[in-house]
Amino acid sequence: MSTSRKDIQRARMWRYFLDAAVDVIEKEGIRNVTIRKIAGQAGFTSSTAYNYFRDLSHLKFFAAMRFTTDYIEDLPVYMSKGSNTIEKWLYAWKCFCIYSFEQPEIYSVIFMEDLGSTPEDFLDEYYRIYKEDLIGLPEVIKNLVMEHSFAKRSATYIQSAVDEEMLEQKDVDFIADITLMIWKGMINTMMNKRREFTKEEAIEKTLLYVYESVMHVIPLEKQFEINVDLQL
Repeated sequence: MSTSRKDIQRARMWRYFLDAAVDVIEKEGIRNVTIRKIAGQAGFTSSTAYNYFRDLSHLKFFAAMRFTTDYIEDLPVYMSKGSNTIEKWLYAWKCFCIYSFEQPEIYSVIFMEDLGSTPEDFLDEYYRIYKEDLIGLPEVIKNLVMEHSFAKRSATYIQSAVDEEMLEQKDVDFIADITLMIWKGMINTMMNKRREFTKEEAIEKTLLYVYESVMHVIPLEKQFEINVDLQL
């Protein structure tokens, strides 16, 4: 019984701090977030925050996750447009690009920054507190969401394309890795202003490179089965 009360108290404190973190991020951006600002917004001291979060990267990761709920809700809608695994995977990429290039710094915190710990443990902890975020999602989407490694998430999903004879087994990890590198390269280019891409141009180029990468390894006799609309 005492453990249950402790868990409830911990979840309540998490929500206080994460709601405060979201407020700070919306006002000042995630790069300007500090433990002190978040604790002050929540009405607590920095030392109290450290009782619940290991460090700032820990807290930023969970706060950033609060900005992904629309993406997670839209993901099954996009994937339902596909009629085979590759099409569904490409539509999943379209959904991800639309949301991630809208908030590049948020998504880079989740998928690119060094968290100094096991991200999967972070996700398990996060969804214990915000389990309502998973309610109503198809099981396949839940499995994708609960896998932090984007490359592993991608490889797990497109594995079914091997059974559909659209990919060879040796190409599964290659495609998962190379498409993630394409996204990381483009998101870094945007954030560092290395090229004068608009958000729409960055999305379209990323999707084009992802599409061309996977089409390169699909057998010629199967390529006609891939019909997707990746235009914005």
